[in-house]
Amino acid sequence: MPKYLHSMIRVTDVDKSIAFFDLLGLKEVKRMESEQGRFTLVYLAAPGDEDAQVELTHNWDPEPYDGGRNFGHIAYQVENIYETCQRFMDAGITINRPPRDGHMAFVRTPDNISIELLQDGRLDPIEPWVSMPNIGVW
Repeated sequence: MPKYLHSMIRVTDVDKSIAFFDLLGLKEVKRMESEQGRFTLVYLAAPGDEDAQVELTHNWDPEPYDGGRNFGHIAYQVENIYETCQRFMDAGITINRPPRDGHMAFVRTPDNISIELLQDGRLDPIEPWVSMPNIGVW
């Protein structure tokens, strides 16, 4: 049977991307650098769930990565969607689709990759989230 290993996204700034995913609670579990291939790979996972990883691929030679929405999205279940979204907002991250329903929100990485946040269970809708508009696309 196949086994899920990881999702890969290309990033332009490893440190900014790690800081973004740190807000979600993901930690670095492995790093590999290739002088010959001119790239760095950083694997992140939620503590206790190291089998579900995100691979950040940083190509050392700059190239544009347009249309992060074309990737689709990565989804994470969170213990409290309101607290998680507040952490992102406090760090200056735009909440593209606020958790108005107490269940789902979307944010974007520094490289414009869409991240879906899903509440473990359901929370009652509360302000200010209920009244927050969508911003941009996700």
